[in-house]
Amino acid sequence: MKTLDIGIESKIWQFCVVLEGAKIGANCNICAHVLIENDVIIGNRVTVKSGVQLWDGIRIEDDVFIGPNATFTNDRLPRSRGRYEQLITLVKKGATIGANATILPGITIGEKAMIGAGSVVTKDVPAGVVVMGNPARVRRVL
Repeated sequence: MKTLDIGIESKIWQFCVVLEGAKIGANCNICAHVLIENDVIIGNRVTVKSGVQLWDGIRIEDDVFIGPNATFTNDRLPRSRGRYEQLITLVKKGATIGANATILPGITIGEKAMIGAGSVVTKDVPAGVVVMGNPARVRRVL
C-alpha cells in the first residue's frame, strides 16, 4: 500500500485531492481546489495556489511559487484512453509561475526564473530570466 508523504507544518486546504504516493515537503501551502497525482514530488516551502493540477511526472523543487490556475500537462499527444510516454517536468528552486500560465510536458524551468501570467511555455526556461507571452520568450534577466 502506498502512503502519503507530507512534510511537517505543510498546510493543505479544503477541496484538495492528494493521491497515494505523492510527496510534499515541509512548510508548504497547498491552497484550495488543487489536485496532486501519485508520481509528484514537491520540495520544501512551496506555495501552490488554487485551481492547479499537478500530474504524474511533475517535480517541484524548494521555494517555488505556482500561481492560481497555472496549468501543467504531461502528454505531448493526448488521446482519450490512449497510452502515453510520461515526461518529467522540472521546476527548479526559487522559480515563480504566474497565474494561468500553461507549462507543456517535459519542460525544465530554471532556478529563480519567472513565468509571466498567462504565458504558454513550450521550451526550457533558463535560470534567472523572466519569460512572457505565447509562446513564452525571454523578456529580461533578473
